[in-house]
Amino acid sequence: MTGGRFLAHIIRVMEPKTYKIGEAARLCGVKPFVLRFWESEFPGLAPIRTPKGQRLYTDEHVRLITRIKALLHEEGLTIEGARKRLDEKNDAAGLLRAIHAELADIRRLVARGDTTSDHP
Repeated sequence: MTGGRFLAHIIRVMEPKTYKIGEAARLCGVKPFVLRFWESEFPGLAPIRTPKGQRLYTDEHVRLITRIKALLHEEGLTIEGARKRLDEKNDAAGLLRAIHAELADIRRLVARGDTTSDHP
């Protein structure tokens, strides 16, 4: 590998993996229009834009999309409820409250004998 090719390889490896909107939607099990809507509702979901305006999502965005989907579809929260839950996890006190809430949910599941639940 020549010096120029090696440098190009290093740059490619160091750049974060990005996904076009269709790829990100497929990975997360939602439609592209859902991602566009969620961008307007969740400030943390702001994909990179190319000079031509194409959206590029990173692995971090994909994790956030997956979390939003779980909050809305599995936990049944509203958009506002999901936004608040995500905001809570951004500060230490909120994170502690969220952990306590998760622990309370797990305790309720165990008390009901529901050990097969796929709780996040």
